[in-house]
Amino acid sequence: METFIIGLLILFIGGALYGRLCQKVFGPDDRKTPAFIKKDGIDFLPMPKWKNAMINLLNIAGTGPILGPIQGILFGPMAFISIPIGCVIGGAVHDYFSGMISVREGGIQMPEIIRRNTNAVVQRVYIIFICIVLFLVSVVFIYTPGDIVCTQVFGSNETAGKVLTWVIYLVIFAYYCVAALFPIDKIIGKIYPVFGAVLLFSALGIFIMIFVKDYLLANVWKPWILNGFDFEKYFSYEHFFPVFFVTVACGIMSGFHSTQITIVSRTIANEHDGRFIFYNMMIAEGFIAMVWAAGTMAMISLGAENLGITVKLTENGAKYFALVGGMIQQIPPTSVVGVVCRNVLGSIGGFVAIIGIIILPVTSGDTAIRSLRLILAEAMRIKNSDIKKKVILAVVIFFLIFCVLVLAKNNPNGFNLIWRYFGWSNQVLVVFALSSVVIWLMQHRKKRFLWIPFIPLLFYSFVTCSYICGAKIGLNLPYGIAYVLGIVFALLVAVAVILRGYRKT
Repeated sequence: METFIIGLLILFIGGALYGRLCQKVFGPDDRKTPAFIKKDGIDFLPMPKWKNAMINLLNIAGTGPILGPIQGILFGPMAFISIPIGCVIGGAVHDYFSGMISVREGGIQMPEIIRRNTNAVVQRVYIIFICIVLFLVSVVFIYTPGDIVCTQVFGSNETAGKVLTWVIYLVIFAYYCVAALFPIDKIIGKIYPVFGAVLLFSALGIFIMIFVKDYLLANVWKPWILNGFDFEKYFSYEHFFPVFFVTVACGIMSGFHSTQITIVSRTIANEHDGRFIFYNMMIAEGFIAMVWAAGTMAMISLGAENLGITVKLTENGAKYFALVGGMIQQIPPTSVVGVVCRNVLGSIGGFVAIIGIIILPVTSGDTAIRSLRLILAEAMRIKNSDIKKKVILAVVIFFLIFCVLVLAKNNPNGFNLIWRYFGWSNQVLVVFALSSVVIWLMQHRKKRFLWIPFIPLLFYSFVTCSYICGAKIGLNLPYGIAYVLGIVFALLVAVAVILRGYRKT
């Protein structure tokens, strides 16, 4: 428990101090924001600070800060230290500067930020990459909440042969279609405050009850074994570097966030609100990740026989087991959500919390489709006033998403492949975004602060390269070789970014 508390102190105290530093480096002022300069009543319009913050939090907090920590905590109590440190000096830095550069540059989307700070070739690569990521996010965030609704709300099987499964998918899909086409304040702005209240209830409820019920959590300085599960063995076997940082993803760092933040940048009324809306909301997501990591470890300490979770290592990785229908059975990571909620919060509180968990991916999926539409529209030079072309583009996107969803649902390994490639490609986007932040700071005579974005840039250049080189879904090379290649790639990225920065200044 002590390690968990130390991690929370790092998250909140470190976030408060580092956030102020980032704000000082950027230097927000009182100039008019794009919400006023380009006001169109659709994407550009001023909204209150609290509403923008809530929208941003729900946009970025999908299943990443829940399913990621559920799997990431298997690496042991080091997760309680790695998540807050990574969030403070990595994820929140990425989110703040991406959002503020967008605000300062007229509310431009990430592809344009990439082009202005690198070149057109890099921008084209980025556009292809970001469209793939947003597309996969849209599929995953229909699949995941749909399955949770099936199993945890209706107590049904979530297989492709169940009519209920597809009905739930279609309801979520229909909401996405509406939210992607209508003005942001008409759908998203009206509903999100309610969603935000449920989200906060679930996270804070689990957090409080962890202390009230005094669950057993491992510490970094004590043996890493709970209920027979050896976290230390998993830590070594599964390669903490880089696998943990791809697994946890959104709770620490996510390139997907920059695509969502640039939407909110068009509705900020004052640049000084940026730290609260961008930086602090990432700290809030880090808190959600910490809570779910702790909740999952608490259930592991109880064991399946005591209404918790038992984890077993197999040749195909770690498997979760829980008491289902009076028998201990294997369950997927999505079902761990129900075990944690009901054990920690009870039947009624657990049900409300589960609703919050369902809301998280839904409120990220809708804006993922919206971002995909905006980016493709800008790339194709489709004007905002051309309603016909906007609708045609949206229909094509919706059709392709549904086709991939059907294929993934009918393939036993379809979802696993989509999720793994999404997790890696999501982190690759970080390299593009942070490279642009470094170059932007160089252009604006802030070279003495380059270390702020450079630390996470170098680290995630190493993580993404070494992961795809060593992972089974990649080149499957020995990790010794993968580490060397990761270091070389990180150095090449550093040299390329610095050279480009000097050319631009």
